[in-house]
Amino acid sequence: MKKRLIFWLAPILFKKVLVPVAVKGYRKFAKRAMPVVLLLFMTAFAKAQSVQTLLKEVDTKVKSYDNIAIDFKYALSNEAEGVNQETKGNVVMAGDNYKLSLMGTTQLFDGTNVYTIVPEDEEVTISAMSDQDENAITPSKMLSFFNEGYTQKMDIKQKVNGREIQFVKLTPMDSNSDVKYTLLGVDAQTKHIHKLIITQNNGTKVTITVNSFKTNQPLAKNTFTFDKGKYTDYYINKL
Repeated sequence: MKKRLIFWLAPILFKKVLVPVAVKGYRKFAKRAMPVVLLLFMTAFAKAQSVQTLLKEVDTKVKSYDNIAIDFKYALSNEAEGVNQETKGNVVMAGDNYKLSLMGTTQLFDGTNVYTIVPEDEEVTISAMSDQDENAITPSKMLSFFNEGYTQKMDIKQKVNGREIQFVKLTPMDSNSDVKYTLLGVDAQTKHIHKLIITQNNGTKVTITVNSFKTNQPLAKNTFTFDKGKYTDYYINKL
């Protein structure tokens, strides 16, 4: 049985998540990088005269929705390692609860426990959110991660398929951070996130592009519920 996935890494995003792809393999990388993907889906955009005001309105806008459903493209590249991969994923969120699917792996949070379902390994890992490191990335923290530990400034505007995208550049204050900088691209008209570009010091670049952004959708009551009966043949690993 393959080594268990590790989804909650400390602190504030990406440290030790984006490990050398050539050694670990792209599929395992994508699974371990799921917390990074969650960053994109807890962010939105509102008009602002300054970066600080913009990011404050980001938080307010996202919290105004009952739920958010997003389809996205996930791209990973590293020229030095000869890596250039793309895949698709989707996420549904309501409050702190979420269901994230990427590279055949699904992760659920029901308000108490995190369930990581890996069909390839026929394994489900269950961990209590209360047992997570206090620096672990959760959806609520993702709403405000950029308010501390980063220098913030407006970056370029681009026209993409007739849409005006405003980028904000976030640079970690921690000189030991694996991340060189992050570019957050927002649609000025819809006030929704359009793209997230994460550039590391080792040359690895992760780009997440939103293909579909829907809000306040009708959700089944069991959307964020783990049904053990569907996984009777799986190894259930409860931490």
